[in-house]
Amino acid sequence: MRFHCTAFLEMLKGKVEEEHVFMPPRHVHGMTELKRDAFTKSINVPALKVKKEIINRLMKPLKQIALQRPGLKRVMEDPEDENKRLILLDPCQISSADSFDDSIKIVLGQFGVDLQVYTHNLELTYENFKTEEILRAVLPEGQDVTSSFSRVGHIAHMNLREHQLPYRYLVGQVIIDKNPGVTSVVNKTNIIDNAYRNFQMELLAGEDNMITKVKENGFTYEFDFSKVYWNPRLGTEHNRVVALLKAEDIVFDVFAGVGPFAIPAAKKNCAVLANDLNPESCKWLVHNCKLNKVDRRVKTFSLDGRDFILGPLKDELNKISTDVGNSSVHIIMNLPALAIDFLDAFKNLLDKASNNNLPTVHCYGFSKDDNPAKDIKEKAESVLGVSLEGHCCVHQVRNVAPNKEMMCISFQLPAEVLYKEHSQFQVSVIPEENEPKPKRIRTDPSVQE
Repeated sequence: MRFHCTAFLEMLKGKVEEEHVFMPPRHVHGMTELKRDAFTKSINVPALKVKKEIINRLMKPLKQIALQRPGLKRVMEDPEDENKRLILLDPCQISSADSFDDSIKIVLGQFGVDLQVYTHNLELTYENFKTEEILRAVLPEGQDVTSSFSRVGHIAHMNLREHQLPYRYLVGQVIIDKNPGVTSVVNKTNIIDNAYRNFQMELLAGEDNMITKVKENGFTYEFDFSKVYWNPRLGTEHNRVVALLKAEDIVFDVFAGVGPFAIPAAKKNCAVLANDLNPESCKWLVHNCKLNKVDRRVKTFSLDGRDFILGPLKDELNKISTDVGNSSVHIIMNLPALAIDFLDAFKNLLDKASNNNLPTVHCYGFSKDDNPAKDIKEKAESVLGVSLEGHCCVHQVRNVAPNKEMMCISFQLPAEVLYKEHSQFQVSVIPEENEPKPKRIRTDPSVQE
């Protein structure tokens, strides 16, 4: 490192832009195999000379203009004066004494600091660059840079675009290097298009270990990420629905996965029947119930959703129909690609009504409509054959992709749907000829579902 007392304004003419100063060397462009040594470069940054005894008191007021780079110290020894230190400044904000705003000048004046801005030669290495800076330097110019990922325990799950695939192994290694705790990086290679809701993936970097542990809303879940479905973006939604439950309620989780609804519900002292067609999901569901000490309150099944409704769910409703006390019955159907299609399984499910405690359904779906709430409601009405107007609540869960929303419709299952004998109830059936017409789905060819 070299230090010299040349005014920084003489070194730089005009404002120095961050993307130029803190971009890796141009020769890394097109690199497909990560070579960390190739990222080393030297830059000049502005600095203040300050007495070492006042450093700690100065750093807070100078925080916004001090140099902030991964792995770099902002305070360096002054090679010319052992009683002083150099505070390195952000070259994108400071180029001369005139760059300091009045409040900073006042603080520096109070501590007797010379406003002279000096030049400090600094060596940047791979460790000092941010993930996006590295990927932007390597990938083709003008193309999107994807540095985001979903964190599932020690696994970083990416969804790379086609133009990024030639660089995928480099991308994976950079993600591991820059994210402590990530030891495996995978890329989704197909959409979720099978009955088990998992997808094929390719290991990009790190260890080939897909058995992971996550914590959500105070609960611990373990599972094989390559064989089950888990979405770390649904924690808020899981918590929202569980908050609607009270002790002694009865919960049917038709598409339970590894238990993010079933286990918190059981912890609230609800009686839970949880089902998933995927035997791997069911295996980890059982495991997680034991792990969270709720296994005595959860009965597990591995059936098709329709078979679960027509079998265990129906049998249990018949048992509890005469004596539920103050308990409510909730049916959770979190399979947004298909769940609404399963609603017809409730038609004439029970012979006759013995009480007015009708189950509340929480059913998830995707919509690409301009009015997704209306769209989801109309789809549910079409399958059930009754109007839900004024008797349902639609909640927007999250934006999945451009023009695609995940929604949840909650409603009390109409008696005229659930019971074969319902003459005592007012029927509000949608005539077949007046059923809502299917919405035209807008698709974006660049987005994979």
